[in-house]
Amino acid sequence: MTPGHGNPSGRIREVHLVASGDLRLAANQAGWPAQQALEEALGRALAAEGVTVVRAHAFDPDEGHGFISSQRMGMDVFQHVPTGAAVVVAEAVWQYSHHVLAGLRAHRGPILTVANWSGTWPGLVGLLNLNGSLTKAGVPYSSLWSERFEDAAFLRGLREWLDTGRVTHDESHVRPLNAAALPPQAVELGRQVAADLKARMVIIGVFDEGCMGMYNAIIDDEYLNPLGIYKERLSQSALVAAMRGVPEAEARAALTWLRGRGMRFDFGSDPTTDLTEEQVLEQLKMYVAVVRMAHAFGLDAVGIQYQQGLKDMVAASDLVEGLLNNVDRPPVRHAATGEELYAGQALPHFNEVDEGAAVDALVTNRVWRRLGFDEANTLHDLRWGERFAADDLDAFVWVLEISGAVPASHLRGGYGGATGLRQPAVFFPRGGSTLSGVGKAGELVWSRVYLMGGRLHVDLGRGRGVDLPDAETERRRAATNPEWPILHAVLDGVTRDQMMARHRANHLQVAYAPTANDADLALAAKAAAFDELGLAVHLCGQVGVD
Repeated sequence: MTPGHGNPSGRIREVHLVASGDLRLAANQAGWPAQQALEEALGRALAAEGVTVVRAHAFDPDEGHGFISSQRMGMDVFQHVPTGAAVVVAEAVWQYSHHVLAGLRAHRGPILTVANWSGTWPGLVGLLNLNGSLTKAGVPYSSLWSERFEDAAFLRGLREWLDTGRVTHDESHVRPLNAAALPPQAVELGRQVAADLKARMVIIGVFDEGCMGMYNAIIDDEYLNPLGIYKERLSQSALVAAMRGVPEAEARAALTWLRGRGMRFDFGSDPTTDLTEEQVLEQLKMYVAVVRMAHAFGLDAVGIQYQQGLKDMVAASDLVEGLLNNVDRPPVRHAATGEELYAGQALPHFNEVDEGAAVDALVTNRVWRRLGFDEANTLHDLRWGERFAADDLDAFVWVLEISGAVPASHLRGGYGGATGLRQPAVFFPRGGSTLSGVGKAGELVWSRVYLMGGRLHVDLGRGRGVDLPDAETERRRAATNPEWPILHAVLDGVTRDQMMARHRANHLQVAYAPTANDADLALAAKAAAFDELGLAVHLCGQVGVD
């Protein structure tokens, strides 16, 4: 975590509190009660320490919430925050980091980002995105999280920040890669992947950049091009136009294919609240259009923003994203020649145009393919988690969720274990199907590519997808977003608070390997590839290769 500015004038006695929110009014209104509860609990903790809280912006009775809801509003709010004041950014919901980034970049006082430990709204996800954005921007900050804001760890961190303007966290699980310790087979494979990327060069198709204020998800060409990665900047309006050229018969053929693989769709009759066949057919037209556009531009990976704009035009892109990331998917043929496009391959999709995930997906895809493993990989939100104790498992189990991008091969039962559920109307007014299911048990490699200090970095770790009892799975789904696919994950050798303190993004990338030894080998080859490409490689927790 980037250290804070510090507090040279003595103990902090007053803080200015800001709350960055969504751009979507409905989302801000729905999440406001959770934000109020967070601020009340945090306010009690600060008052007990003798600290006065000044809320830097008021509740808006016309809009029905008290969030900063635009970049301009955030800039205006910070005009009235003293430059050297202590600032707390409190988050119970998903937030658009660019709403407050300008103000925080110009600020010179201590900054503390805080979230409630809850999965109901993605406040932890929003916090991690803001932290990743501040890290990329080089803005010093500290961070805390808590369930009730009265536990010993939170209070210890809060007092440290009030006394010094900084919070220190345990990051002893992280160490730099020692490339000399990697198995020779892994080093050779990694070097081959890196050399191929640089020599052949690859293109990622970006359907509108900067999704939902994720400044950390934008990686400038100057960092990508030396890796052999270039961008094709595409417009989502061009995608809508291409969808219009896809005959309904092709979309119906894809739907028939999915049903033939065992996927079920929870159809209803009211398109404002239910999933309808028309919405799914629109999504499958998007799927065909994306594959054809990718072929036409020679793309190696694609990212669809889907927010804002596209969600108001067509059904959500999530089902499309999951299909693209799977090797086994409905065939898409060239409109003129009939040739099957990207046959027998995944076409990696980086959800929400997260370009750090794009770099990761490309390297993972190529390493796994050379090893003969399932190349399907995906990003997830690091959403929430709790300890689970039973006879055969006693560990902190993360809830990993993302509304799109999850390939069917990552689910228990594949397509046969997948259900299409309607996207929540509060986020997606035109509906659309998810590719919902429960992540399978198995050996995982997780990772994150991010910008820090003007250089690309990657954190790499090992973990396991685990099976939980059905009742516990349903409890966790109900506590988050039951419409979205869920993965129960244990991250080896990394505690909850170590992960939160270290992680520089709301997303992390996951891929499966057949056995623990296979996963160790794949991680080592991936580390070697990134090292050869010039990234700073960090190993996290127990990885089996050093």
